Amino acid sequence: MPELSHRRRLLVLAICCMSLLIVSLDNTVLNVALPSIQHDLAATTSGLQWAIDAYTLVLAALLMLAGSTADRIGRKRVFMAGLVVFTLGSVLCSLAPGLPWLVAFRMVQAVGGSMLNPVAMSIITNTFTDPRERARAIGAWGAVVGISMAAGPLVGGLLVESVGWRAIFWINLPVGLAALLLTLRCVPESRAPRARRPDPVGQVLVIVLFGALTYAIIELPNAGPGAVLPFAVVALAALAGLLRYEPRRREPLIDLRFFRSAPFSGATAIAVCGFASLGGFLFLSTLYLQNVRGLSALHAGLWMLPMAVPTFLCAPLSGRLVGARGPRASLLVAGCAMTASGLLFALFEAETSDVTLFLGYALFGVGFGFVNAPITNTAVSGMPRAQAGVAAAVASTSRQLGSTLGVAVIGAVLAAGVGSAPYREAFVDAARPGWWILTSCGVAVLALGALTTGAWARRTAERTADRLRPAGTGEAARA
Repeated sequence: MPELSHRRRLLVLAICCMSLLIVSLDNTVLNVALPSIQHDLAATTSGLQWAIDAYTLVLAALLMLAGSTADRIGRKRVFMAGLVVFTLGSVLCSLAPGLPWLVAFRMVQAVGGSMLNPVAMSIITNTFTDPRERARAIGAWGAVVGISMAAGPLVGGLLVESVGWRAIFWINLPVGLAALLLTLRCVPESRAPRARRPDPVGQVLVIVLFGALTYAIIELPNAGPGAVLPFAVVALAALAGLLRYEPRRREPLIDLRFFRSAPFSGATAIAVCGFASLGGFLFLSTLYLQNVRGLSALHAGLWMLPMAVPTFLCAPLSGRLVGARGPRASLLVAGCAMTASGLLFALFEAETSDVTLFLGYALFGVGFGFVNAPITNTAVSGMPRAQAGVAAAVASTSRQLGSTLGVAVIGAVLAAGVGSAPYREAFVDAARPGWWILTSCGVAVLALGALTTGAWARRTAERTADRLRPAGTGEAARA
């Protein structure tokens, strides 16, 4: 890809951020609308979980395929296809006559979304080749998540109260169409120097693994262990198949050699933990604010601002910090803040007091604002540029898998705790195990951030990058 001017690079970054905005905004807006959807479509707690997880599950299952396909046939081409499918899926969601249809159309959205974020990140990685400039660009990219968290609840609350929950999907249309036209005009085409072969067996195993695992977790409280045990067994079998089959392929869907790099493995695990926290946090908070406190969708959206604003402010700060000093400081701040937030709810029932609720939300916003940039930067830094799409897709898959598991696990714990008791009276006690789970995720971010960012970890990353480079390049060729 030819070198672009600074102004053109910033324009490409803005277009890529637009794609992230509609994907992130869609999730935050939907969370605020959950109680309205529950009432209008007579949905159970597990039904609400599927409304969220149907999207993130398909997204997680297809991201790596989208990343490798974009590297092979062209990133701009796949990116534009994703914008078209995502926008079409949004229209279908707004017309859904019932919960099963909404879940199905959310899956259509996810097919389009899978072509957006990892491909956009690959475009950014190949556009911003200077490490410091790339870290700042990724920080700006992360700030878009904060924008969506700030704007999503407010916009969603206004739309739900004034028009209805179906209107939350309409906001994707103008942004998606604008991004499509700008991409056609301004984004240069790029692809990997050598095409990667498709891996249909690996793709099927990933879909089976994610789908069976999520179904087993979500349906456990309702169906019982005996009914979900076969799905758990299928998930384990699919995992075993991946671990056995993928290393034998010359060009696998998931290159397990990536995980020999301690920073890459750490970033993957941190992404799962960090986004599991976000998914679970939003799920619990939305149901509590509207179904327990009785707030309107708009007022619930306003209560989310103490979390959204720090995320928006801290994401670019984290990007600059990563560019100047590496990922360690950002990850330690993120782990400490997320752990402190979880403890406030788990130990002190922070949701029962306005002051502690505000503080708990603000601490989580700081933590999540700092965690995103080091995940992305660590995942793509040090990897050969030819594999940028696959590396970025693994990082994005980890995020979506974490979000899926967060909603599935926290929702299952909440449903089991509430049982047949009155919802409002039982919610705080039923949610406490969920808050402990979120606290443990914060501790994991802290521990992994400290363990996988030192000198030993950097050496493993260098050795892994040398192994991944084609023969005749890099240190491996000179040895």
